[in-house]
Amino acid sequence: MNTSTSRLAPAADTHWWRGAVIYQVYPRSFADHNGDGVGDIAGIIDRLPYIASLGVDAIWVSPFFKSPMKDFGYDIADYRDVDPLFGTLADMDRLIARTHELGLKLMIDQVLSHTSDQHEWFKESRSSRTNAKADWYVWADPKADGTPPNNWLSVFGGSAWQWDSRRRQFYLHNFLSSQPDLNFHNPEVQDQILADIRFWLERGVDGFRFDACIFHFHDRQLRDNPPAEKRDTRSVGESNPYGMQRHLYDKTQPENLPFLQRIRTLLNEYGAASVGEIGDDDSLRIMAEYTRGGDKLHMAYSFNLLTSDNTAGHIRNEVEELEAQMHDGWASWSYGNHDVPRVLTRWGGPGASTDYSKVAMAMLVSLRGSVCWWQGDELGLTEADIPFEKLQDPYGITFWPDFKGRDGCRTPMPWVQAQPHAGFSRGLDVAPWLPVPAEHATRAVDVNEAKPDSPLNFMRRLLAWRHTQPALVTGDIRFVDAPEPVLVLVRSPEHGGDGATLLCVFNLGADPVDLTLAVPDSLAVATHLDPALQGQREGQRFTLPGHGFYFGEIAA
Repeated sequence: MNTSTSRLAPAADTHWWRGAVIYQVYPRSFADHNGDGVGDIAGIIDRLPYIASLGVDAIWVSPFFKSPMKDFGYDIADYRDVDPLFGTLADMDRLIARTHELGLKLMIDQVLSHTSDQHEWFKESRSSRTNAKADWYVWADPKADGTPPNNWLSVFGGSAWQWDSRRRQFYLHNFLSSQPDLNFHNPEVQDQILADIRFWLERGVDGFRFDACIFHFHDRQLRDNPPAEKRDTRSVGESNPYGMQRHLYDKTQPENLPFLQRIRTLLNEYGAASVGEIGDDDSLRIMAEYTRGGDKLHMAYSFNLLTSDNTAGHIRNEVEELEAQMHDGWASWSYGNHDVPRVLTRWGGPGASTDYSKVAMAMLVSLRGSVCWWQGDELGLTEADIPFEKLQDPYGITFWPDFKGRDGCRTPMPWVQAQPHAGFSRGLDVAPWLPVPAEHATRAVDVNEAKPDSPLNFMRRLLAWRHTQPALVTGDIRFVDAPEPVLVLVRSPEHGGDGATLLCVFNLGADPVDLTLAVPDSLAVATHLDPALQGQREGQRFTLPGHGFYFGEIAA
């Protein structure tokens, strides 16, 4: 095993995460260095200068751990090793070092609620009811009629309970049946997980994205979930019965808060940060609860902007509702990731112009909070249409055709239009694990870089300017009434500090709009990021082109 220098002292800037833009890298689909059709860590290292050129502050690397890949790495068989498909521990050490050389922070995924059924812990746990790890997973006897202990459902379909003939008991799995849930009521499990987190902190990572972090604990009494008062379709589709339950007992249990406090204490030793994934019936309340007080998660994101609702009113309502209860907590906003269709298709609609990518990007980085950015959205990529016979995602295979799964947003990153597989893989005769759509090749990185008005170059200009505006990074926020599809907000320096106060106006629609806003005469244009989309002002009258925007500086 390759070892690295331990890092005992916290980093100098322990608040770098506040207002940071975090670029999510999905290793399978980012860059294939060794030519086997699957992306790898060496490929990420090859392309790190590109990520740095965007102006982001950090990268988040999705799971690369040893895994049978039933859920493409979210089923971990060893928390301390790299799957050979992606490389080695030495490769991870090189990635950490190179990321830091480029002035970026590195966050990695931690999937703590469950492991793979191929993990040595589970193999031992299922071997008997008396072994040393017998209580490391959630086991329960069947009801008298042989049915599961309760009505809990799996996010990926069917019962959340799987029968095991060796122990003659059911085990809990909130996702695939090959992803058994750890029993966090057992202190030994908590201690082991903390030790595994420390392993990566010692190797120099700057933080973690905690997957499914509301699933750590379950109700000890195994009580049935009641029916949902309002069906949840934000994190699951209409066809999934999971949304028909109110998930009162299978997740978001009160015991989770002390455990998150233990994690925060550990992270504080190293000056490391955390962002948690919140997929709950009441996500905004949980985001606020899990980030308030400075002793649990540093920040959290939900699926509330990962839906099909792109109206200005929806975005405003979500932000205002969270702000009203978060107090000193911190959000991480995202409208795209590895779990949902590409934003240009989901929000922009069929045939949407890449101008929509620009206004949506400008809007997102103007919200109060940090930003998680999905790889490829800066190219204006659309959702790929993957035929059933080429689907890889077990979630999509189960719910086809109403829900096609997550493969459509996970297709390989297109780098060079004219190269085979758009330059994703060096293996010219090996098909990538998912196909590269022809329309994605026409929006490859080299194509975007050659066009000054491309979404990619717009992102670079936008983030470079944002870094000079304290109000956009950590400032306060308030919204101004405006008709759909216009979103208007004001960002002011945090607690009245230094820097300009900014008026931010976004036309989220495709048609030009005129509106009147009560603004001071001293309002001046703050930046010209895209001449074709630049809004105009005459007195209190604003004219914005389709997908246009206006950033104005308000004099003190």
